[in-house]
Amino acid sequence: MAERLRAGDVTSVALTQAHLDRITAVDGAADGPDGSDGSSRGGSRGIHAFLHVNTEEALAVAAEVDAIRAAGGADAQALHPLAGVPIAVKDLIVTVGQPTTAASKMLEGWMSPYDATVVERIRAARLPILGKTNLDEFAMGSSTEHSAFGDTRNPWDLDRTPGGSGGGSAAAVAAFMAPLALGTDTGGSIRQPGAVTGTVGAKPTYGAVSRYGVIAMASSLDQVGPVTRTVADAAALQELIGGHDPKDSTSLPEPMDGLLEAARNGELKGLRIGIVSELRGEGYQDGVLARFQEAVEVLKEAGAEITEVSCPHFGYALGAYYLIMPSEVSSNLAKFDGVRYGNRVVPDGGGTIEQVMGATRAAGFGDEVKRRIILGTYALSAGYYDAYYGSAQKVRTLIQRDLDAAFEQVDVLVSPTSPVTAFPLGEKLDDPLAMYLNDVATIPANLAGIPGISVPAGLSEGLPVGIQFLAPARGDATMYRAAAALETRLEQSWGTPFWAQAPELTPTTAGGEN
Repeated sequence: MAERLRAGDVTSVALTQAHLDRITAVDGAADGPDGSDGSSRGGSRGIHAFLHVNTEEALAVAAEVDAIRAAGGADAQALHPLAGVPIAVKDLIVTVGQPTTAASKMLEGWMSPYDATVVERIRAARLPILGKTNLDEFAMGSSTEHSAFGDTRNPWDLDRTPGGSGGGSAAAVAAFMAPLALGTDTGGSIRQPGAVTGTVGAKPTYGAVSRYGVIAMASSLDQVGPVTRTVADAAALQELIGGHDPKDSTSLPEPMDGLLEAARNGELKGLRIGIVSELRGEGYQDGVLARFQEAVEVLKEAGAEITEVSCPHFGYALGAYYLIMPSEVSSNLAKFDGVRYGNRVVPDGGGTIEQVMGATRAAGFGDEVKRRIILGTYALSAGYYDAYYGSAQKVRTLIQRDLDAAFEQVDVLVSPTSPVTAFPLGEKLDDPLAMYLNDVATIPANLAGIPGISVPAGLSEGLPVGIQFLAPARGDATMYRAAAALETRLEQSWGTPFWAQAPELTPTTAGGEN
């Protein structure tokens, strides 16, 4: 799209309008904060990827890009290569002029007075922002069924989930409502939706992309990253949003350069790839394992050196994560009490400040958020801190050491992204532990702060399967190189890009034709 814009084959206004038309056609009514009742199961059959559609501003930015290009000269030459290409933003990332709700009644209708750093960089590059995408409330979930404003549906099967927490961004890209999107990844919330919707989802090295202006879930785990249809698109978007930010104390000082160049490298000969023995076997669907093994064979035939490695403490990663993450949730969400932040609820007849806070949090938070706050508060309480939170942090260190040892043997690690394909809506809502198991392969990267990416590897019973690459911290370029090489070779074997295989879904062209 960027190449066609620069060549003058299409205008940004036409391209942006085509995506807005696509949203109107397949997303359904703008449920939730600025639409109808937000119901989903048994209601509208729209995908419901967007919580807010930003029509006027998106078209205005597109018109500005077209005017600059038409005028030519230095200003046109200075445009970012992606200028004029539309993008969607997960509704956990604050934006001026659009609601930021975190998909929660607690923040329904809230308008941020400032932009997140990643949004500032998008605006500076003049990418039209199509709108804000749905998510599990405060990014807590693996299916986008915990949104206060209704479920998002998987474009491959509208009766199934698009993964979570960032199912809205993944579904928007998978359904051709946006060519690019931003997500956040705390335990796999970019990569797991990518796997089950057939999109590319990348979690950069912790600190490579600023978290300033991203509503915090678990501060030591959260990371903003790209959601796209190709690995090269993900690399280009990370280059745009990444880099040091003095407003984020965890921001890495050095930029991540050469990501797009690495994605275009395509050379696998001599690259050492490790298969993590703990991330396959029991609990993984047969079709997922079959696609994974086929991908490994493709990598081997392309010249990669395949080695099996063991990370013995990965078996404890899920348990450690579900102590560390709720503990940080308990701390980060304490401010949403109706006094400092959040929509206030006053009990009938008034009440003390404690009663107001209690009523506000009872009405404002959903069940999953409350569950994690309770777990985290318990884990941090006097008498239990060392037994639970302290022990979990020790396990985190052991997992980091496992990965350090693995990366002494290999350049990247590979595994299935998710043990299962997209599951039916409602299937796991009443079984939180079964829901949590969806993150078993993605969590280690967040605990260690290393980069990870999910790429489509084919279908199992008509549903997408994702393959995950992990690289050492600051090894994002190597990760993109391996992922792009696999993507290219799989497309050659299929005879078509993966996204072109989506059922009854084809890209909407600038002319408005399907």
